[in-house]
Amino acid sequence: MSLRQGISKAFSREKGKVPANQILTLDDTNGWSLDSVAMSRDRAMKISTVNRCVEVLSNSMAVLPVYITEERTHQRITDHRLGPILWERANEDMTPFDYSRLMLCNEVLKGNAYAWLVRDPKTGYIRERIPLPPDCVTVHIDRAGTLWYVYVCPRTGEMWRIDQADMIHYKAYSTDGINGISVLERASQTMTTAEAAEKYQTAVYQNGGRPSGVLTVETDLGGTVKIPKADGSSESISKKDLIRREWDRIHRGPDNSMRVAILDHGLKYQPIAMSNSDAQFVESSEVRVADLCRFFGVPLHLAYAGKQSYQSNEQNGIEFVNYTLLGYETQWKQEDSYKMLLPSERAKGLRIKRELKVFLQGDTAAQASWIQTMRNNGGYSANEIRALDDRPAIPGGDSYYASLNYYPLEKWGELSVVRALGPKKEGEKE
Repeated sequence: MSLRQGISKAFSREKGKVPANQILTLDDTNGWSLDSVAMSRDRAMKISTVNRCVEVLSNSMAVLPVYITEERTHQRITDHRLGPILWERANEDMTPFDYSRLMLCNEVLKGNAYAWLVRDPKTGYIRERIPLPPDCVTVHIDRAGTLWYVYVCPRTGEMWRIDQADMIHYKAYSTDGINGISVLERASQTMTTAEAAEKYQTAVYQNGGRPSGVLTVETDLGGTVKIPKADGSSESISKKDLIRREWDRIHRGPDNSMRVAILDHGLKYQPIAMSNSDAQFVESSEVRVADLCRFFGVPLHLAYAGKQSYQSNEQNGIEFVNYTLLGYETQWKQEDSYKMLLPSERAKGLRIKRELKVFLQGDTAAQASWIQTMRNNGGYSANEIRALDDRPAIPGGDSYYASLNYYPLEKWGELSVVRALGPKKEGEKE
């Protein structure tokens, strides 16, 4: 049965309606919705640290090469039927890089990332992977306990009920294993504080980096005055508001800071001293940056913060791969392999994986050391090493070799005799 046939059977004849007696929603209890998030995605991405962390995570996952391997022999399958949508185009409009980056952004910022697996109606093979807006997808469970996904088209309002076998679902941290909770929801308080802090910092700079003050005068400033407008009319404004507005017009903003103020009619300006906490505001921003980086699992140096040394940054980069990216890669590998490979292929040990060693390309010393070790121990051939840099094979490059200094212990006596007396000549007695 094709995907569209399954959807048409799942719906009633009335367009856009799902039979209410067949499904149960999870939204009322453990469901996730954007309305419960104190910080929206657009607002959060205006915070520089959040924006950088999302960019680092999404780009890091998007650049990982995808391959299909047989786990028992570790042989990579290069001519698999899924190759076109894994390596060429995820769908008609998106490259695999665009697809992976969008899915990771949705997983981090929305808590859930969905991709509809569009199958060929004749063969059932996957033709496209189409990411769906997380706000338009709802998880449901029917009376029989079967999990379904209901997608509502944002333009037409048409509803589609999609089988879980045809939906890729990457989840963020989850309390029920079904709906993910976004970083925005878990870090809403920290992000709200960071947003307020950036607004405060902007206000400080807009005021020329100076605190507010008090203008005093010895006369009564009660009453109003009329100010003419450009259209010929006039407006009434109090004398206090008029003085405040004119003072801000002349002295407010970074371009007007440090200007000489000329006061007449007995006006006196008395600045309000900046407190110690205000003076240390910039230093406190480092704490907020570190907090946000912890929520996203991104090292400080990748967010252009901190004062670590090169050695510590290198170690932090390794930990980022092992303790952050590896978790996403494992989740995506298990979900992709289960939903996109046939049961018979999974039984043979086929898996869809991503190559994390690609990050060694940024450290030539580490890459050279790794390649040398694998070559000397017989793990890589010359042509396999050349393939890492997209170079063609060379004659004789498929041979493996290892050092003769390593020898099995059970044959150590034999090797010792050979080295001491030389190899036995033909016809020579023992």
